[in-house]
Amino acid sequence: MDKKASRLKRALKLRCKIKSSGANRLTIHKSSQHIYAQVLSKDGKSTIASASTTQNTIKSTVKNTGNIEAAAEVGKQIALKAIEAGITVVAFDRSGFKYHGRVKALADAARAAGLQF
Repeated sequence: MDKKASRLKRALKLRCKIKSSGANRLTIHKSSQHIYAQVLSKDGKSTIASASTTQNTIKSTVKNTGNIEAAAEVGKQIALKAIEAGITVVAFDRSGFKYHGRVKALADAARAAGLQF
């Protein structure tokens, strides 16, 4: 099994657990240059809030968009937008990515900004 198939298998197992809990999801995706975050509704059909390093407000704040500092800024922004929309408790869907580095930085920044998961 290659690296991508392993990640997708982890993502599928995690999403099944989240779906049974019936919570709003904080979903992330990362590439080598950017990181993206969305808060999805309980049914998964609508996006409540989103933030990424491709947005001009975040891109102008950080020096490099593919590092831990940029991920922390995205985590802070997604938490602020979700709280503004009335969402305080979410389930963290890391899309099969291992919980370290940029993924951990985004989660820690979102928790520090007031999002609970």
